[in-house]
This record gives sequence, structure tokens and C-alpha cells, in this order.
Amino acid sequence: MTAAPALPAMSRITAALPFWLSLILIPLAVISAMYGGWTLALLPLSTWYLFSFLDYFAGLNTENADPETPDAHLFWYRLITLIWAPVQLVTIFGLMAYVMNSDRLNGVEEWVLFAGFGIISGTVGINYSHELMHQKSKLERWLADILLASVLYSHFRSEHLLIHHRYVATPKDPVTARYNEHFWRFFPRVLHECYASAFNAEKAMLARKGKPWFTPSNPFFRYWALQVTFVVVAAIIGGWWGVFLFLTQAFWAVFQLELVNYVEHYGLTRKHLGDGKYEHVLPRHSWNAAHKASNWLLINLQRHSDHHYKPNRRFPLLQNYDDDDAPQLPYGYPLMTMFALSPRIWRRIMNPRVLAWRAKYYPEIEDWLPYKQGTNPLPR
Repeated sequence: MTAAPALPAMSRITAALPFWLSLILIPLAVISAMYGGWTLALLPLSTWYLFSFLDYFAGLNTENADPETPDAHLFWYRLITLIWAPVQLVTIFGLMAYVMNSDRLNGVEEWVLFAGFGIISGTVGINYSHELMHQKSKLERWLADILLASVLYSHFRSEHLLIHHRYVATPKDPVTARYNEHFWRFFPRVLHECYASAFNAEKAMLARKGKPWFTPSNPFFRYWALQVTFVVVAAIIGGWWGVFLFLTQAFWAVFQLELVNYVEHYGLTRKHLGDGKYEHVLPRHSWNAAHKASNWLLINLQRHSDHHYKPNRRFPLLQNYDDDDAPQLPYGYPLMTMFALSPRIWRRIMNPRVLAWRAKYYPEIEDWLPYKQGTNPLPR
């Protein structure tokens, strides 16, 4: 990994601008609300395919910034994540108020509009909340909570910080997709398991401090309060139909999040050392993609191995790993999540890569069945 030299101020602004491309999705949502019809396809098509199309021309980005770059030099990168929460809230409730007070769209079109925006609030909003929740600043963590509450998935913060980063690529992590587990089995499983594991993790942390789960410091009370607030706002604007549209947006945001979660670690497992212990997390335990445009949209989420190595490292400083150190996807996450919707296509693309990964990194493991089933292998 080679680090690029530090940039002067104006060059830092220019370098950060591609990560602001997510803002073009907002006027597309407004156009869809105003005109309906075929324009409603703009939101899912731009989120799923536009950046994959741009990847074809933009190519790969394997250059690394200096990981010691001070926060002061990252202002224009951080700013897009800081402003997204108000942008997302204004857009969701602004669109709701507009469709409730106009006859531009029929009921089906309104559903499609909010489903389409849910893909944005999942692809961009939850991803930005993921960046924010890993930072020390109380403001950034509050913004993360607001973004997650706006899609009714607040517990993701607890699950991600307390469970996923500790147990990734082991059977103890609900969001590590097992080998041969297709997405349509993975999705309902994580919806159930992640909420329970997040709540139990917070409960256990409080118990170690001698506090009951119902103490006010339990973040779940903050989660519930924020979520109820947003549902009430939707009800005030649009009654029961407004609540339904808000729930539609939230569902598709969560759906998009879990599609990405499915891709990130599919079939990858840390070696079991016996007595319930696993090897340390290594770059080999995450799927990576160096595709430039989709990393603009996802603020370098595809440099996923380095995120697990340094979880609080800000996104512009995440380091790229080549295929000698970490497994690589053939396409960026947006296109790979579309493939994940078809189990047959997904297995055709990914299962040979998982088998090659096993042979490369763990040639000494002969019996992979326990890993496939999501159970602890017996210590040798």
C-alpha cells in the first residue's frame, strides 16, 4: 500500500467533491414526485445502476491517502456526512407533504416513490450513519442515531458496534452470511437475530455496571423515542397513509442495508482455534472492491477490510488492499447486491471465489461443513 502525498487546501476540496455525488439523488426524488410515471424509475435505477455504469469508465482507485492525515484536512469529506441527516429528513417529510397536498400521483405511484427513496436512505443514509456512529464526537453519533431512527433501524448501531465488529466472520455474528445461504434466507434471519442480539448486548453491558436493562442510560430508550417521534410526524402530515409511506421507505432502506451486509462477508470465516476462540480479524475476512464510482457513492465502504482493521478511521483515509491480502469482488457493491437477489446467479459468481479463498488461506482445513452450517467447528 502506497500513500499519496498531502494535498493543498483547494485540491482537498476538489478531491472531496466526487463523494458529494449522492446529492444528485435528491433532485431526482423531487422530479419523481412532481411528474410520476416513468420518472419514478429514476431513483432505483440511479442508485443501483448509475454508479456501476460510472465504474466502467472511472475504473479502479487503488491509491491510499496518508492514514495520519489530521481531521482538519478532512473537513470537506466530513461535511457531506454531517449535512445528510437534515437533507434526508427534509426530503422524506417534504415529499410526504407534497404528495398529500397534490393530485400528481396515485396511490401506487406514491408507494413506488417512497420505496425508491428508501433505497436512497438505505444506500446513502444508513451508510453515512455507519461512518458517523464510529466517531467519538457526540454530534456525529447523534446524527447517526437520527438517520437510523428515520428508517426505524436504530438498533443497528448497537448490533454493529458491539456484535458485528467483535464476531465478524464467525457463527456468533448474525450478519455474516454463511456459505450457500441465499439472500432470501439471510434477510428474515438477520431481521430477527440482529434486534435480539443488539438488545441483549446492551443489557449485558449494563449488567456488568450493576444496572438493569430499563435504566435510562440504555440507548434503546433513545432509539424508541426517536423512532416514535418520526412516526408521529408522518401521522401528522399524512395520517395513516403517511405512516404507511414512511414504513415503506424504512423497509426498503433496511432491505438495501442487509443486501450490502450480505455481500460484505459472504462465506468468509475466521479460523476456529478451539474453546470458542477465533483468530484475529484479518483483511482476508471481508470482500473488497476498488471500483472508484461506487466508492464515491458508498464513501469507501468497499475498502471494508481496512474498516474492520481501524473501525474509527474516517472514510477518506481507509486503505485499499490488493488481492494478495484480501479477497476482491468482480464488481462494486451496487451491482453485486443486484446479483445477490438471484441465488442461482449469486452462487455461480461467488461460490467458486469462496472455494478459491479457502484453498488460498486455509489449505489445512479439510472439513468446512461446520462453517457452512454456522456452527463452531470442533477443536482439533
